[in-house]
Amino acid sequence: MSSRRDNLPLFALAALGAIVVMTGCSRSSEKGWQGYIEGEFVYVSSPLGGRLEKLLVTKGSRVPAGAALFELERAAEVAALRQASQQRDAARSQLEDLRKGSRPEEIAALEARLGRARAAAELSRLELSRQESLFKASAISASDFDRARLTHESDARSVDEDQAKLETARLGGRPDAVSAAESALRAATEAESHARWSVEQKAQAAPVAALVFDTLYREGEFVAAGAPVVSLLAPSNVKVRFFVPEAALARVKAGDPVAVRVDGVAAPAQAVVSYVSPQPEYTPPVLYNQDNRSKLVFMVEAVFAPDVAAGLHPGQPVDVAPAAR
Repeated sequence: MSSRRDNLPLFALAALGAIVVMTGCSRSSEKGWQGYIEGEFVYVSSPLGGRLEKLLVTKGSRVPAGAALFELERAAEVAALRQASQQRDAARSQLEDLRKGSRPEEIAALEARLGRARAAAELSRLELSRQESLFKASAISASDFDRARLTHESDARSVDEDQAKLETARLGGRPDAVSAAESALRAATEAESHARWSVEQKAQAAPVAALVFDTLYREGEFVAAGAPVVSLLAPSNVKVRFFVPEAALARVKAGDPVAVRVDGVAAPAQAVVSYVSPQPEYTPPVLYNQDNRSKLVFMVEAVFAPDVAAGLHPGQPVDVAPAAR
């Protein structure tokens, strides 16, 4: 019994110390919250597969927007593009040939034939006029007059025929043939565009200025279609993610400034709250300690200015507090 009475002050001191620690931790949690730096990566890939021929960046380097990242083998795609371009040129030439009509030499031949037909028709007209005068004077028979008349009519029809042939030769191909040639040219042009797209997709560039966070293949390895080859981390995709207890949620709104303190950095980084989760969740075990005892929390995200984000790294633990406005 005496030993239990002797230990009673020790339990009282321990309980008092726990209360003091919990009170201090509660005040600390009211001033700020724990979190970590989060990065959303851009995984650059090609929609077509092939052997990795050139890896043009290294892990950890920074690249500007539009910088070449990698190239896959594309000999087959280049050959297909060359073939498609030749087929397009052939379709265009065929269409132009139909629209132009016959060759100049053929037009000249038809014009000469029309001239001869007109000369023959004029000669037969004069002959018919003489024969008509003689027939009225009963100097020739009716059969001679009919022969002259039919000859002139035949020569006149020859003129009309040759004239129609010349006009047709100048018109070019028939409308349905021209329409078919136009459709063939459009199809060939689209095939060439697709072949050119295939060639271009075998080489990828950085969509934004970013840090090369990782390279996932080495030169010579086969890359499947759609498989990421390079992962990029743009400053605009770096943010802080922290968890706010339910009791303090009213103090955090989208657009509010927050101060983010990183270990080893004297001045806190400034960020702006961009997202407050509408649904509560339980405190992640990694954050569950005496400084953050609330089990019901809301996830909050805040973004940095690009120059600030460039010096942060995903996974860094941070302390977040409301910033003075």
